[in-house]
Parts: sequence; structure tokens; C-alpha cells
Amino acid sequence: MSEFLYQQAMSAFSGVMRCAALFSPKVKLGVKGREGLFEKLENTIPALVNGRPVAWFHAASLGEFEQGRPVMESFKRDYPGFFILLTFFSPSGYEVRKNYAGADYICYLPVDTAENAGRFVAIFQPRIAFFIKYEFWYNYLSQLKKQGCHILSFSTIFRPDQLFFKSYGGFYRHMLSYFDHLFVQNDASLQLMRSIGIDQCSLAGDTRFDRVYAIAKGVKDMPEILAFKDKTRCMVAGSVWEADMQVLIPVLNTLDKPLKSIIAPHEIDTVHMEKWRKQLQGKTLLYSEYKKAFDSGSAIVPFDNLIIDNIGMLSSLYRYGDIGYIGGSFGSGLHNVLEAATFGMPVLFGNKKYQKFQESVELIEEGSAKAVASSDEVKQYVSMWISNDQNRIELNTISKNYVASRIGATEIIMKKVKLLLNV
Repeated sequence: MSEFLYQQAMSAFSGVMRCAALFSPKVKLGVKGREGLFEKLENTIPALVNGRPVAWFHAASLGEFEQGRPVMESFKRDYPGFFILLTFFSPSGYEVRKNYAGADYICYLPVDTAENAGRFVAIFQPRIAFFIKYEFWYNYLSQLKKQGCHILSFSTIFRPDQLFFKSYGGFYRHMLSYFDHLFVQNDASLQLMRSIGIDQCSLAGDTRFDRVYAIAKGVKDMPEILAFKDKTRCMVAGSVWEADMQVLIPVLNTLDKPLKSIIAPHEIDTVHMEKWRKQLQGKTLLYSEYKKAFDSGSAIVPFDNLIIDNIGMLSSLYRYGDIGYIGGSFGSGLHNVLEAATFGMPVLFGNKKYQKFQESVELIEEGSAKAVASSDEVKQYVSMWISNDQNRIELNTISKNYVASRIGATEIIMKKVKLLLNV
């Protein structure tokens, strides 16, 4: 792709989003959230920044935000004089974290047209910018480079099938040259960078390990979840979609050993949650119903399945699981396995779209994760793990040690930040 084609594509993309918003509530949130944004920024940001240097963190969505959070929080602690800007591309990130206290200002990222990028960068004039994992926007990068801003990418991962490594990918390869440094997750990514002549690149690992490790250390007690679980083994099914539940529901309905389940959907969809509730044969409550009764002190008859009808609890819920099931790989792609692994438990996930997630492959190799194709396979592993405490405890240790042995990416990145800022 040439620069001309890229600019045409970005110009057209705004129109595509507006059309898609007519049919998608999620896209509509993103379109509405960008309406009048520049006028608002131009009227408020100069006074809010008040002469402070700006550090800009950009995350595509919620997962990338959690990945970037350790670096944001370390930066804020080490450089308290900076104004922290946080942007999201997707509503699933912005709508959940728009009130995050660790940033001074949070907004959507305008579409990457030359006009938008020039205007946005002129308003904030960042001194340093961080792009998390997959974010490569030509106009923003070129505007930041012209201004003399330091630009970093971290927790980045590359694969041979990406445009950077195609014979016709020169435009995208040039984009990488704008970064002062790229911190990649694995050696394969580092070698790919070397193969196209990108030298300002080094291996740091994945900041998600730092994030989930910190979560496990600082998680708060949830007495209502402890009361629900009581002394029964529990599966926490996190970020699940319809395809995941059609595999899990037959298992939960036919398992011949006591097992409770906590089910956290990836998206809060009342229609799907009510459908699952009807299909589950055991007594099932929504978290909002249960919490209201628990807080009021009402008598609650023991029940089997708890469906979480809110966003933001999942990383703490894994603490109460004996087995984890991670959703997404029967559809668009596997969600965060590490959030479960850090609490020490064997994990299951669908066998379709997990291979590009390094941690899922490595946990399978270590023995504490299994990729499953059917309800029968899920039932086989769940039955084995809840029947054999010794085996499950050994797998718990493998998962926990896997995470603990890979922390430290944030410290590596912050050393580079210190050199660049010279503050």
C-alpha cells in the first residue's frame, strides 16, 4: 500500500463508521464519542495541561489498556509532573475505562486522517508517546516525529504474515522507522524486525505479566463470591461468547460431580444471558440479583451458576476458581489467559484461534492448559481435575510459576524512558 492509498482509505473509513453505526450499537458509541471532540479539546485542554509536558498512551481497546497499565502507572509515579493523556480506538475500551483515575484526560482517538492527526497532535503537543501492542497509525506517527516527540511501542508482537514483511509492504516498514524504540514480546518478533533492518528494537517481554501479577497480589476479598462458592469446586468461565457457552452448558448440565460456575460474558447482552440461564438446568442467578440479596442480608437458597452482568470484575473473580475456561477462541480470538493463570489454576479454551497467543501455546506445552474442541473434551478434563486434587495442585503451581517467571517488562521499558527524557 502506498501513502496515497492509505490516506484515501482513512478518509473513507470515517464514512464507513457512520454507516456501520446505523446497525451496530458498539460502533455508534464510537461515532457519537468522537462528535465535537476537537472543539471540546481546543476549548479545554490548554487550561488543563497548563504548561505541563504531555505523555500520551494509546490503547486500541480494553485488553491493550490492561497491557499498558503497568507502564502508565510506573510513568505516573516516576514523572508526577507530566500530564497523562489516554486514548482508545474502541468503545469496549473507552466506555469501561473512561473514568480511570490514572490519566488526566481520556478520549477516543480520532480517525487517522492527515487533518485529524495534525490537529490532535497540535492540541496536546506530546513530549513522549506510547503505542501498545498493535497500534500503527501513519499520520499520527509522522506528526509526532515532525514535532520531535519520543515514540515508543511496547508489548509488541510481529508475525510473518503481517504487511511489514511482504514484498509490497514498504510503506508499512517505513512507518516503523518513526519509533525511537520498539519493545517486542518474543525473540521471533525481534528476528523479524532485524530481517527488515529495524535496529531500534529489543526484547522486553509482555507487560501483561506485570499487570496480572500485580492484580493477584492486590486483589480484594469478595465475601459474596466466597459465600456462593462455599466449599464446592468452581469453574470461572471468563470473557465467554455464545459459541463458548454452547460447549460449556452441556458439561455443566451433565457433570456427575459437584461443580459451581461463575460465568462472565465478554459483552453484557441481556438476550444471551437470559438464553443461557434457561438452558442451564441448575439454579442460576445474575450477579446483580445475588448481590442485592446478599447485601440486604436476605436468606439465599444455595445455587449452582452465577452469571456476571457487569464489566470489570473478572480479573478478581479468577481468585475463586479451581478451573478456568477462557472464551473467544471459537470466534474472533482467545481472550486473556494470564488473568486466570496468575491465580494458579489449570485452564481450558477452544481449539480454534489461540495459536497466535504465545502464552496459550506455552501453557499447553507446560501442561496446565488444554485446547478443547467439544463438550466431551471439556467434560473429560473438568472431571479429571476436580477428582484428583493432587494433579490439580501440581497444575496450579505450573500456571502460577509460569506468570511469576516472566514479570519485569515494565522495568525494562522505564529504563529506556529515563534515557529518552533525561529527567
